[in-house]
Amino acid sequence: MTPPVPPPAPYRSVSTVLTLVVPLALAAVPLVVARAWEAELPDPVAVHFSADGPDGFSSLAGAVWPAFAIGAVVAVSAWALAFFWGRTAQVRRVAAGSALGLTAFVSAVVVGTLELQRGLTDAADMGGVGLVLALAFAIGIAAAALGAWAVPPDAHQPATDPVPATAALLDLGPGEAATWVTHAESRTALVVGGAVVVLQVALALLLTLPFLLLPAVVVAAIVLSSTWFTVTVDRRGLTVRSALGRPRFVVPLDEVQQAHVVAVSPLTEFGGWGYRVGRGGRVGVVLRTGEALQVERSGGRSFVVTVDDAATGAALLNTLAARTRIG
Repeated sequence: MTPPVPPPAPYRSVSTVLTLVVPLALAAVPLVVARAWEAELPDPVAVHFSADGPDGFSSLAGAVWPAFAIGAVVAVSAWALAFFWGRTAQVRRVAAGSALGLTAFVSAVVVGTLELQRGLTDAADMGGVGLVLALAFAIGIAAAALGAWAVPPDAHQPATDPVPATAALLDLGPGEAATWVTHAESRTALVVGGAVVVLQVALALLLTLPFLLLPAVVVAAIVLSSTWFTVTVDRRGLTVRSALGRPRFVVPLDEVQQAHVVAVSPLTEFGGWGYRVGRGGRVGVVLRTGEALQVERSGGRSFVVTVDDAATGAALLNTLAARTRIG
């Protein structure tokens, strides 16, 4: 039997604006600024920097056009992801956040470094770029967060078809309740991240420099929010929650079409480890190679999480979902 054709991604007009139109406009800002400031800039301009100052130079065109090309590639790639595979808000948020954040960051770096060179005869005389990089990073983060926030959420889409007869089920009586809880974790990332936190705290205490505790807190938050998740299947559906409580991913029971076990290769299928967007618009928490629980949702969406004993979780989710179709 030919598998059903997934529905097109929703909100394509919004996605086009957030991932293509606005990012391309941001990428073009250095071109406009360079033309306006051309008479005030040295020739050549500095384009590469080390701790001692500028160590690479280029024509003004060579400084701004590659940055625009990078922004254009990022924008088109993000637009394709959202337009063709953005059937979930998670995919569209990743696409919009990436496109807006990266183009804003690159453009801010170029404009900022050009601003430092205005009025100079020799670009080698310019100062450091640390403040420019910090501001550009802040601008990029803000743009990414705003873009992700602007993406419309998914509409509730209850599944209408019955759970397939071939789906694995558990033998639960009509009045019986069951809950399945396990964990998805990356032990390697936990060990490495924990070691970095301990080392940072030790340095802060030994050197009596309290401000060094801030990076330790940041690293700890990143580790706890991305390397250890509690996975639960119950009457609410599938819930995947990090050790910090956020991020949290939920597949409502009435949107489950079928759950099954798959073998996952993070690098080839998702481009890496962590919370990922994979081929075909699949999303999930992928922390290792091997067994995973994959849930097919209404609207042509799929969610994957790497766990042990995925067969039990899939069978329980199918059983509970089948109950929602009764009556």
